[in-house]
Amino acid sequence: MNAAPDGARSGPLVGLRVVELDAIGPLPHAAQVLADLGADVVRIERPPGRALKIGDPGEPDHGLRGRRSVAADLKTPEGRATVTSLAARADVFVEGMRPGVAERLGVGPEELTVRNPSLIYARVTGWGQTGPLAQTPGHDINYISLSGALHAMGRAGEPPAPPLNLVGDYGGGSMLLLVGILSALYERARSGRGQVVDSAMVDGAVLLSQPLLALRATGGWADERAANLLDGGAPFYDTYSCADARFIAVGALEPQFFRALLDGLGLQPTWGDQYDRAAWPTMRHAFQARFAERSRDEWAEKFDGTDACVTPVLTYAEAARHPHLTARSTFVEVGGVVQAAPAPRFSRTPAGAPRSPTPLESAPVDEIFSDRAPR
Repeated sequence: MNAAPDGARSGPLVGLRVVELDAIGPLPHAAQVLADLGADVVRIERPPGRALKIGDPGEPDHGLRGRRSVAADLKTPEGRATVTSLAARADVFVEGMRPGVAERLGVGPEELTVRNPSLIYARVTGWGQTGPLAQTPGHDINYISLSGALHAMGRAGEPPAPPLNLVGDYGGGSMLLLVGILSALYERARSGRGQVVDSAMVDGAVLLSQPLLALRATGGWADERAANLLDGGAPFYDTYSCADARFIAVGALEPQFFRALLDGLGLQPTWGDQYDRAAWPTMRHAFQARFAERSRDEWAEKFDGTDACVTPVLTYAEAARHPHLTARSTFVEVGGVVQAAPAPRFSRTPAGAPRSPTPLESAPVDEIFSDRAPR
């Protein structure tokens, strides 16, 4: 199989060549986004039977969409040669191994930039390349627990609630890694030189928290759970159970939206100001009682078209059928599986439809990225 021509791709990153070492978590997600936006991403996988994967090994991994794969055993000279040959033709190399492992395997930054000084070598870990915990294993929940973010999530008097792995792995991991890659590419356009990007999930989780840290610095955020405007403490920014045991989300922060909420609920306030915390228990009790009178979808219909900022809490299956998301094609079907569409959107260079993962390449390595000579 020859290299996929850029003409077969679309998106703002057409022409960008990326080599991805297989991993789980934020790295494949970042590589998927690059591929979605037009980059030619080649994934280096361990030999069959040793590949990294969460879930049934016999099922396809739809998180690997949009890129090609090549098998290489980095513990052998042949495997290392495959990686260095591909990296010599690439713009970006991404890996997510524990600090020092890539260097021990002979595919660290120094080894790969000898042949390709303009290479962006991007790496993502939980704790970063340096620091006392750099060699300590962990997962999303560990990184966000140390950042302070996990402590802020959940109900008062209950343990903190893990927010799936959206904050550490993806918000603080893959998204920060992508910012680093694109920033380094922008700088390379001026200097012509590559560099190493050290993306740590714990750093990203703290960075995502900066707006709350700014509020905390001025007394606008307390460390207690469910005691603030955005953590379920305010009754006008929370979820409520409905008559059918499904849920409705309320985000009526501003006074005009709060008035629309009261109008939709048919409530006459018996409390003081919206932001008077002493009134919040009474307000919450009134909201709970009223939302319990109807089903979720009845309330959704009631508030549809209003400014009350009230929406149904949907499952993923329901979300894929919602009229707004359907109109925007926010969900797409790839290989018979419902998935997220590429995002964001571009006016001149729109991304194409996502591609299903391809089987392992059988072509010689020199035929991959064959239109670009080693640097």
